[in-house]
This record gives sequence, C-alpha cells and structure tokens, in this order.
Amino acid sequence: MLRLLPVSPVPLRSRPLNALAERNRVFYHWRFFFLLFWIFHTFTCDRGRPHCLACIKRQTECKYAHVANLLEETSRNASNGRRMTKAPKKKAGTVKASTPNAADRGFTTGRINALGSVATSTGLFSNVPYSAGGSSNVFGIGSEHPFANYWTCDGGLPEVISVLPDKLQADILLNRYFECVDPVYPMLHRQTFYADYEHFWSLPVPERKREDAAFIALIFVMLALGTQFVTTTSPREKKQSAEFYASASNQALRVGSYLSIASSRSIQAMVLITYFLINDNHASDGWAFAGILMRQAYAMGLHRDPNIVCPDASPFEKQQRRKLWQAVLLQDTFLTVLLSLPPNATHTDVNVEDLVDDDSSIASDDPTDTAYIRGSWSLANLVQETICSPRSLDLPICTTARHRSKLIADFRSVYRSFPDIFRSWDPDALVQMAQEKKRIVRQTLFLSSNYFHNLMLVHGSESPEVPVNVRGTLEAAHDAITSFFVLFSLFEAEARTWWVFNHRAFLEALCIGNVLRETARGPGGEESLAKDPLFVRAKADIHRMIEIMQLMSQGDQASETARTRIQVLSEFL
Repeated sequence: MLRLLPVSPVPLRSRPLNALAERNRVFYHWRFFFLLFWIFHTFTCDRGRPHCLACIKRQTECKYAHVANLLEETSRNASNGRRMTKAPKKKAGTVKASTPNAADRGFTTGRINALGSVATSTGLFSNVPYSAGGSSNVFGIGSEHPFANYWTCDGGLPEVISVLPDKLQADILLNRYFECVDPVYPMLHRQTFYADYEHFWSLPVPERKREDAAFIALIFVMLALGTQFVTTTSPREKKQSAEFYASASNQALRVGSYLSIASSRSIQAMVLITYFLINDNHASDGWAFAGILMRQAYAMGLHRDPNIVCPDASPFEKQQRRKLWQAVLLQDTFLTVLLSLPPNATHTDVNVEDLVDDDSSIASDDPTDTAYIRGSWSLANLVQETICSPRSLDLPICTTARHRSKLIADFRSVYRSFPDIFRSWDPDALVQMAQEKKRIVRQTLFLSSNYFHNLMLVHGSESPEVPVNVRGTLEAAHDAITSFFVLFSLFEAEARTWWVFNHRAFLEALCIGNVLRETARGPGGEESLAKDPLFVRAKADIHRMIEIMQLMSQGDQASETARTRIQVLSEFL
C-alpha cells in the first residue's frame, strides 16, 4: 500500500535571499493567466448549444472554437445527435401516432398505417393504385417487377450488346440525357465519357463483346433516361423502349457480377437506374435498389476522403470520387426526405470544401456545375442531420424556440453560400435566361425547390414548446412550389417526367392546405383567410397545382397519380 510521507515545511530562515523576487514572479505569472482566462470567457463562445449565452449578451454571431466542436462531437447523444437510433420514451396509456409537422396532417384514408412513420404513409397516399395489406409492395407504387426478362441463360454480355440501337439513335438519346438529366445530377464527366463511348463504337464487333459490363450498363441506363424525356414518340412506345433499355442495363450489371464487384462505372449506373425506377413509377423498387447501391458505395470506399484512401491517385480521379459520393449522398438524402425514412449515407469524412475547380486539368469541370454540386452537397449534409433522422421517427424537427432559430440560421447560411446566379431569380428572369442558359435554369429550379421544401418542414415543425410558424411555413412552401410552376411553364415535358419534383410540389400543396385548414378553425380564421394576402396567395397556389394536375391527367399522357392528387387537394378548397 502506498503511503504518503509528511513533508516538513521549510523554515523561514532557510529561504533564499531573493524570495521577494520569486514571490513577485509567481504573482505576475498568475495575474497573466487570470487575464487570459478573462479574455477567453469574454470574447469567445462558452460552448452553449444551440447558441451560447456569451454571444447572446454581446449580440454577436456565435462561432464555436475548434475545441468546443470536438467536445460536442464526443458528447453527442441520441437526443441531439446525427443518428437517432433511440426511440422516445412511451407514455402510459394508449399510444397514438403523432404528426409533429404541419406538412404531414390533414389527409386520412382507410389504408392501414403500417409504414415506418406517419409522414411516410401520408405523403404516399397520393400514389395509387396500391395493394392493401400485401407483402409484395412497400409504398403502394409499381407492383410489377421493374425489369422485364428478355434474356437467355447463356447469352451473357454479347446478347446485351446486340440490342444496342444504331449509333445515330444512341447519339440522339445521349444528347437528350445530357440536356435534361445531367444538369440536375452532374456526376459524369462528359468529355471522358464520350471518349470511352466513341472508342467503344470504333472497336470491331468481336472486341466490343469483351468491353467492361459496367460501362455497357451505364450506356443503357443513360439511353433509358434519355428516352423518358423524348417528346417525339407516343407515351406507350416511349415507356416500352425506356423499360427495355433499363432491363438491358440491369442485365449487364448482373453479367458483370455487380453484387460482388464494384467500380465507379457500376455505381454511376446504379445511381441512374434508381432515378429511372422512380420516374417510371417504381418508387418501391427504386428504394430497394438504392439500398444495394449504398452498400456497394461503402464497400468501394467512396465515403472516405480520397486523400486518405488513395493518396497517390491523380487530382482528377480524386475529384471524380468526390462527385460520385456526392451523387450517392444527394440521392439518399432527398429520397429519404420525401419518404420520411432514415438516411443511410451518414458515415463519411469527405469534405465539401475539397471539391474545387481544377482549371489546370485538360478535363476540368464547368465552374457553374461545381458550384451547383457544392451547394446541393452542403444542403444535403444539413438536411440529413437535422430533418431526415427526426422525421423518420415522427419526432419534432425543432424541440425549442432556440433550436428553431439556430436551425433557420443554419439554413440561411447554406443559402448564402449558393452563388448569386442560383439565388437572385424570379420567374420573369428565368424565362429570359431559358432562351440561352437552359442548364443553369434547371439547376436553379431544382436547388431552390430542395432548399425551400426543407425550410418549409423546419417552419412547419411543432412540439410542446414550439408552435407551427404559420407565416414562415406558407412563405417557404410558396417559394418551393413556385419552382415547380416555373419548371412546368418552361419545360412541361420534363416536369411531367420528374417524379421527385412532382411529389415535392404535391407535398408542398398538401402542407399549404393543412395550414389553411387549421387556421380556419381558429378564432377569426375565416376572415383572415379572406383578407390576408399571404393566405389568399396560398390558396391560389393550391388552385394552380390542381390546374397543372388536371393537365397531367388528360390526353395520351394521362396520369392516374395526378387524378388522385386532384382529389386530395380539392378537399382543402
């Protein structure tokens, strides 16, 4: 056992002659440290969350020190953390499904609420036909198998390559892909892709059959997406051709053993197949396929910083890995927002700031595309952490008033980081810009729709301490749904095809209707709805959405989903 021996004090007479100088030195030493302590606590954050009291008293912007952020990361728990794996405590008595967001209320039906969250079942009621109580359908969308089987057992890759259209037709469809799809999801490097594409067509037919199966899958899914946006063929013929090309892409992946072998080309093909399935009214299959995609992206190490996992790679290769991970994360985040399901692309050390323009490279990217990717990426990181996780468990997005203020400030900070060309717009300006810069117009509308839709969810969040911000919710919903209105007026065929944009706009109209209905039930509510310009404009947004859905439910391209959305939104009028 360790024993502490007493230490006898040094008698005064044995002290050195310079004791006074030593005492003064110690005094000034401690005085210096007290001064540093006072400066630190006066001019730096006190690590309070979401805002520190010191900055509130000084009325300055709260900027946390690096140490404070590290402490927050290490002490983060399930209540304030990024991954919400712990359910809230159950209260005694009957447990009722809560709807802690104004965007998820106001629509009831006889369908059994057996989905992952209240928001999931609410938003997807508009998509019929659905199979009631069956195990073969998850969201009630697209009950048949997404890939028709045209293939023999021994055909292999040569059989898939044999059904490629002639090069002229393929070039037309690829041009349509790069015109309509690539601006919104610019993960492919166009120059290098076309170099590989032209090299493939230059090969003799026997050598083509030995080409990389993942690259063939990528070509076919690009043809499928390009076909979805073609306007010169009948809807039935377009649908059949697109689904045939998608089936060929899936078969090429199967031949290439995509479940056990991952590459950049196979990941790119899988990202595009997921978007195709969603546009083709197969959201259930798209969600399941995206799960395989996430596993393969993790297995390939795309979630890791390229400077760590492949330090010897060229700057271009590192840039392409970052762009590909961003495409995977973006798809996962905004799909989980629409379906109110848990996010999957949560573990990564790839930084948005590392995605920079490389003008020195011969294969450099468009600076506007890089800015668009960075903006979408920053927004996805914020949405994944603050919106996706709580909504998947039907928890309030904002638990306190300070929490909401901090979250809104974070969203505004992200919005300020967008280039001016994506922020300073109005419908008339975009009409003029669409004559020469259609790519930028598409990017502006998609980025604005994503941003204001999620800001609407923040304002619409409700908890025991935080009521719904009615005016903030309606303002954000109006800005979000206006993006869809402008898209429909400028690119009607594309607005009909993009399921994610359609569904977002429907959810925004549904949120507006819920807010108006709850406002009308309050004292003086009917008078406010009739006189307040904000409520009058909100009601006009619902009318405009119904008008567009009526156009989409008529003619050769009639949509059953649009008819159901009309029925749902008409209840609010």
